[in-house]
Amino acid sequence: MSIYQELKARQFIYQETDAENIEKLLATEKVTFYVGFDPTGNSLHVGHLLPIMAMRILQQAGHVPIVLVGGATARIGDPSGRISARPILTVDEINHNVECLKSQLSRFIKVEAGQCHFVNNADWLCQLNYIDFLRDIGPKFSVNRMLAQDSVKQRLENGLSFLEFNYSILQAYDFYHLNKTLGCKMEFGGQDQWGNMVSGVELTRKMTQQEVFAMTFPLLLDSNGQKFGKTAGGNNVWLDVERTSVFDYYQFWRNCEDVQLEKLLFTFSTLPVNEIKRLAAGTTAQELNRAKEILAYEATCLAHGADAAGKAFVTAGTKFGFADPECTIATSSKVAQINPRTAVAAALPTVAIPADKFENGEIWVVKLLVEAGMCNSNGDARRLIQGGGAYINDERIASADATVKIADLNGDGMVIKAGKKSMKRVILG
Repeated sequence: MSIYQELKARQFIYQETDAENIEKLLATEKVTFYVGFDPTGNSLHVGHLLPIMAMRILQQAGHVPIVLVGGATARIGDPSGRISARPILTVDEINHNVECLKSQLSRFIKVEAGQCHFVNNADWLCQLNYIDFLRDIGPKFSVNRMLAQDSVKQRLENGLSFLEFNYSILQAYDFYHLNKTLGCKMEFGGQDQWGNMVSGVELTRKMTQQEVFAMTFPLLLDSNGQKFGKTAGGNNVWLDVERTSVFDYYQFWRNCEDVQLEKLLFTFSTLPVNEIKRLAAGTTAQELNRAKEILAYEATCLAHGADAAGKAFVTAGTKFGFADPECTIATSSKVAQINPRTAVAAALPTVAIPADKFENGEIWVVKLLVEAGMCNSNGDARRLIQGGGAYINDERIASADATVKIADLNGDGMVIKAGKKSMKRVILG
C-alpha cells in the first residue's frame, strides 16, 4: 500500500487540487509539505489531531513536514468556521502559545534537523513592506473569488472586518514563502481551510511557475453533527494535562460512539488497516469494548506516552472492569502486553495471609475476607457474599461455603474485592 493509498484507506482525504499528480508526487519524491497551526491558545486539543496524525504518517513514509505556527496570522484571526471575530491576543501571549504548541507537537513527530522544520510566519510576514506587498501580491487575487469563499460568505451576514478579510492572502503568501525558501510542494489542512489553501496553490504557481498542491482532511463530527473533540458537557479535550487529565483523556476515547469506532481507529491509531477493520467489525459487547480500550490506549500513548497510557488503562479497568482480561482478542497494540490482573494487583494495597491460617492447604473464603480486612466479622463476610458483592479475580464468590487453596496465593496472589471500590491484593505471608 502506497502512502497515498494508506491516507485514502484511513479516510484522511476529503479534497485535493490534483489527485493523480499528488499520488504520483508522493510515490516518486521526498516531498516537503506543511501544516499550519495558529497559536490562539496555549494547548492543542483533540480537534487539532487529524492533520497532526496525517503529518505523522507522511513523515514515517519519508516525507518532510514543515510545522508552521502562525505567530503573525494569530494576530489577525482566521474567520474560517466562525460566526464572530477571535479575541485579539498580545504578542507576548502569542509567543508563549507558540512555545507550548512546539512542545506538544514534538510528541507526535520527529523534530530533529533534516526530518522536520519548525517555522513561525511572524519571521517573514512581520517584515513585509505594505506598499510592496500590495503591488506584488495584490494583483494576483480576485476580490470576487475571495468573497465567494465559504469562510467569507458565512461571515458577511454578521460582519467581517478588513483585518480578517486579509487572512486568506497571508496564508497564501505563507505557501509561496515556504516554497521559495524550503522547497515546499504541498499544504495539508482541515476542509474548512480549502479556500485559503487553493489561494496558496494558485499564488505559488503564479509567482514561481511551479506545480504545487493542496489536500484537505474531513472535519470529524459526532452523531449530533457537532465538531468532534468535546466532552458531553461541551468542553474541549486538551492535550495539556493541566486542562484535561491523562485519565479523562483516555476515558474520552474509551467512551466513543460505536458508529465512530472504525473511523477513530483509522485516524488516531497507527494499527494496520486490516487489523482495524477486524477490530471494528466486532459484534459482541466484549469485542467492541476491547476495540475501544485499544483505541483509548493508542491515542493516549501518542499524546502522553506509553507509561501514562498504561496507567490510565489499568485505572479505568480497575474502576469499571476490563473488556478482555484474558487478552483473547488478537491485536498488535502494546496494550496486549499489559496483563490486567497483574497490573491491577501491583497497584493495590497488599495483605499477606500467614500459612498457619490454612487448614489442609485451604482457607474458608469467609475467613479470608476477614483476615484480609475486607470485612469486620464472619457475619459481615457472609452478608457481603450473599448480596453478590464479593469477588476474587473479578469472579463473584457464589457461595459462603467456598474455600480458597493456598496455591492460589502463590506468585502475584489474587485480587479480592468488596463492593465496587474496596480492593486488595492477597498473597501468602
